[in-house]
Amino acid sequence: MNRKELINLIKEKQSYLCVGLDSDIEKIPQCLMKEEDPVFSFNKRIIDATLPYTIAYKPNLAFYESQGIKGLISLKKTMDYLKDKRKECFVIADAKRGDIGNTSKQYAKAFLSNQGDYDFDALTVAPYMGKDSVSPFLTYENKWVVLLALTSNEGAADFQYFESKNNLQLFEKVIITSQQWGTEDNLMFVCGATKAEKFIDIRLLAPHHFLLVPGVGAQGGSLKEVSKYGLNTDCGLIVNSSRGIIFADNGEDFDKVAKEKAMQMQIEMKSYLKAI
Repeated sequence: MNRKELINLIKEKQSYLCVGLDSDIEKIPQCLMKEEDPVFSFNKRIIDATLPYTIAYKPNLAFYESQGIKGLISLKKTMDYLKDKRKECFVIADAKRGDIGNTSKQYAKAFLSNQGDYDFDALTVAPYMGKDSVSPFLTYENKWVVLLALTSNEGAADFQYFESKNNLQLFEKVIITSQQWGTEDNLMFVCGATKAEKFIDIRLLAPHHFLLVPGVGAQGGSLKEVSKYGLNTDCGLIVNSSRGIIFADNGEDFDKVAKEKAMQMQIEMKSYLKAI
């Protein structure tokens, strides 16, 4: 999905919601545990319930890889199920990869190649090792790198706020430098919702790039604040909610509750989009 298609999808659905498929086997409703593949059954029902209100899904690879081969099979089945829905949603691999160039090339092939098992639209990438660790991910047409910049976790302060001699904090250096590697057509930044006040500065550095924003809901981030400071004329935001939607209920009607939660967020987002 290219930039124009993504923007059109946001306009069509009046939403910039991403549903995180952090499908923890220990939290999946008991009513599904008798299924042959509980994780896939859970994902399928979540997707069916939320698709009208979301523009993206974001499987977190840790919850699949931790289950070994059967977890990867669940992920593959989920991606296959999404295949005929790809005009209706953007799909992000939350994998946080990043290594020396040759290794990154293999990670890129695994997640972004349309000849592989997954064929994601985008992949989260850690920038710590620099340009040659990120560049292989930027070679796939109409695919996106989502670079970690300012994350929502408490430990983000350990490194991301470090100031250099020119008063740039490390996350700002990441945003500035990486724009020499990619463009607003293939490069996004992860910016946590719990740091909404920083979005003013982030938008000065990257006015047109899309931002993937985790941390709304269960982590305490405010959709209102993120939208106030982060929206641009093309929307420019993909706001993720995981636990607050997919695990809002653990009964037999969990998907109906997830639908209501997604709908509520879409309605709020629609009101903010009217202002841009």
